[in-house]
Amino acid sequence: MTPTINHSMNSKVWAMLILLSILWGGSFFFVGVAVNDLPPLTIVTLRVGIAAFTLWGIAMMIGLRPPKSLKVWASFLGMGLLNNVIPFALIVWGQTQIASGLASILNAATPIFTVVVAGILLPDERPTPLKLIGVVLGFVGVAVMIGVPALGDESNLLAQLAIVGAAISYAFAGVYGRRFKLLGVNPVITAAGQVTASTLILLPIAILVDGTIDVDKTSMNTWIAIVGLAVASTAIAYVLYFRILELAGATNVLLVTLLVPVSAVLLGSLFLNESLEMIHILGMVLIAFGLSAIDGHLWQKMKSVFA
Repeated sequence: MTPTINHSMNSKVWAMLILLSILWGGSFFFVGVAVNDLPPLTIVTLRVGIAAFTLWGIAMMIGLRPPKSLKVWASFLGMGLLNNVIPFALIVWGQTQIASGLASILNAATPIFTVVVAGILLPDERPTPLKLIGVVLGFVGVAVMIGVPALGDESNLLAQLAIVGAAISYAFAGVYGRRFKLLGVNPVITAAGQVTASTLILLPIAILVDGTIDVDKTSMNTWIAIVGLAVASTAIAYVLYFRILELAGATNVLLVTLLVPVSAVLLGSLFLNESLEMIHILGMVLIAFGLSAIDGHLWQKMKSVFA
């Protein structure tokens, strides 16, 4: 039995989605600092490991305890694989071969795959024509904002397919994560369980591939970035992610991949003195139209006015 959700997002859910996009948009900055001293798999493992400790600490403080059910822990393992291990590994490898702009555009296709996967697997998330139009508009907006010329780079086809594979994995993760509401698991516990399972999978792989960390050669700025990445962009972000998933469903929560580039551009213009150009504004307008179509409220009002 699939738990029903509210497809129309209220102002509270939109606020959480925007905050989530800011937290995930900030992760690119933290990773940019950390890669100067640490290899990619080590960064990913530290990210989920520190997030796990943070989330279990929060859970204990608010009176929540780890679940005892093996079924729930098996679900955490599945979620960790689909939402962290597989996409993180594919994206890390893919970005060693292709430009980050192209990777961002390909990753922004996540809602398109989610509409398809959720439409097939979830009876209460069948795609509507308006939602399909909205997703395509949002994707075009991301491509316009980041820059379509990036698609013309001579890039490795396998690396591009890896990023697409990550987007598909995220789509399945959104659908798979709907089960936690039915299981009655608190979003904080779900987030903690997912990153714990991811840590257990990634830790031996990171040690085997990257070796141990040379602490003496790791700067304080790197450690600050790792903490920011783990606490803000992972622990807090995943609590929001699972709460939105619980309230609004898989298709709506993964709209965040359309908002992350917007957050990244705005944060860059506000704090890094990067220029906000007309092409960025045009892309944001297209994304806004796309999101409004997916939500449907404004379009329904316009239809009633002109009917």
